[in-house]
Amino acid sequence: MAKVKKTPRPRAETPKGFRDYFGTDVAERSAMLATIAEVYHRYGFDALETSAVETVEALGKFLPDVDRPNEGVFAWELDDSGWVALRYDLTAPLARVYAQHRNDLPTPYRRYAMGPVWRNEKPGPGRFRQFYQCDADTVGAPSVAADAEICAMLSDTLEAVGIDRGDYVVRVNNRKVLNGVMEVAGLAGDEKEAERGIVLRAIDKLDRLGPDGVRALLGEGRKDDSGDFTEGAGLAREQADVVMGFMEAGRDTGAETVAALRALVAGSAVGTAGVDELETIAALLDAQGYGPDRIVIDPSVVRGLGYYTGPVFEAELTFEILDEKGRPRQFGSVAGGGRYDDLVKRFTGQEVPATGVSIGVDRLLAALRMKGRVAGASHGPVIVTVMDRDRMADYQAMVGELRQAGIRAEVYLGNPKNFGNQLKYADKRGSPVAVIQGGDEADRDVVQLKDLILGAKLAETASLEEWKDRPSQVEVPRGDLVAQVREMLARHGADG
Repeated sequence: MAKVKKTPRPRAETPKGFRDYFGTDVAERSAMLATIAEVYHRYGFDALETSAVETVEALGKFLPDVDRPNEGVFAWELDDSGWVALRYDLTAPLARVYAQHRNDLPTPYRRYAMGPVWRNEKPGPGRFRQFYQCDADTVGAPSVAADAEICAMLSDTLEAVGIDRGDYVVRVNNRKVLNGVMEVAGLAGDEKEAERGIVLRAIDKLDRLGPDGVRALLGEGRKDDSGDFTEGAGLAREQADVVMGFMEAGRDTGAETVAALRALVAGSAVGTAGVDELETIAALLDAQGYGPDRIVIDPSVVRGLGYYTGPVFEAELTFEILDEKGRPRQFGSVAGGGRYDDLVKRFTGQEVPATGVSIGVDRLLAALRMKGRVAGASHGPVIVTVMDRDRMADYQAMVGELRQAGIRAEVYLGNPKNFGNQLKYADKRGSPVAVIQGGDEADRDVVQLKDLILGAKLAETASLEEWKDRPSQVEVPRGDLVAQVREMLARHGADG
């Protein structure tokens, strides 16, 4: 008889490019998102939660092909629905929702959305295939007042979650101004599309390559340190001067920057319209008290200019951190957005104005940790230990009283035979207090409260005299259980 081959056990590991989030990570993210939602709600935005799965047609350019149907997205064929995919971002679902429900939605429609998105791309350090986004968008408002409002809301959001004024700046630019620059530089028209693409990619690398590197890509090309050569746009020197002048037009004040841009795009109707929009945004923000200490006009904002159709904005954190080699650098961008008037048109055939912003949840949370604005570690529940299996009802009564008082608490539900294991469990949970009541304490109607936080500190630093003067375990009347636990928690700044 042939030997039955055993089915191999599955490997306990996450797929490459994915990660697990445990208690503290989830709690900190939830708290930050709740604060952001409060700001968005105050601005009149409504929450929207869309399906995690969309048709690939709704996701736009990420359509399946024969050789690799999941190019860029996680896609599969679903019965009569055809090809579907996990959502790539939160903007494409919004465009689909507005097109599908536009007769029932108010115009403008203002919504915010928070949740995971999935990208089938090569993972790397800090780059995952699943991550969180936090978006807010206004659909159906052609006025740049909507763009100015997004910038103001972004500023308020950063301050609400704990980023100090002076540690961030919201930078604003306009795609129309760049279009005007292209026109002045002789790069307008369908026949110049290839050159414009190279120029866009070149200026998008300003932060990494600097002005000299970008100028090289605008000209004949650039050879990097490894010897690889990147072909340039082949612009004449005077054409490159116009493009570089656009990126270097930033001045000390918004008015001076606007004046420099207006001179740069003189003769271009679209460029002049873009400058007018920037001037209007600056005036609207100034009227609300958002000055250059928070929001600035900055032509160096070039990311995403191939996608947006008008104003673009980016929130940058300006405080210094150390990179992996110990070198100081600024933290960088945590949010970006802009006006995208063509997205809904894919569904309706009609142009629908829209503008919005997306916050990088993980990056913003990392910044808050670096600034000490989130704890990095939260206290666990109060642990009611079990000294006598037959008195479980008494222990459940204790934990019930603590919970009714709003204190996070649990009864130890493992094997209570070894009391030391119960304290080890409490330590692993990060518990601030352990409640102990054996038969002797029950007869005297008292409980022992072990201050685990104080006990840990004393074990590390205290002398014998200090240990005696500040005992980490006290006996209190059973009726004072809740009050004494609450006092211990308050002493250490632990929440209930």
